Amino acid sequence: MRIGAGIALIAAGAIIAFAVRDTSDTLNLTALGIIIMLAGIAGIWLSYRLANQRRNHEPTVLDPEVEKQYDTTPPKQVADQPIDVTPTHLREDHR
Repeated sequence: MRIGAGIALIAAGAIIAFAVRDTSDTLNLTALGIIIMLAGIAGIWLSYRLANQRRNHEPTVLDPEVEKQYDTTPPKQVADQPIDVTPTHLREDHR
């Protein structure tokens, strides 16, 4: 049962329990509606529990070469010498 079906059961149960008035000695519609609403709540809870199960498995071990490709640690030194970002036409050594 998915969440949508659970919500539909809750709505149908509420309609039967609170909106329908019938004077039958054999069937209590209020109790029937509450039972249907509880079934909808149980269905929503169960679908949530099944969708969010924690799996007990060992962590995945990556190959060190593959792990090095995706390493996002910044390097300690970017260049051997400072990089001059001054535009060429403003540099003193420009001819």
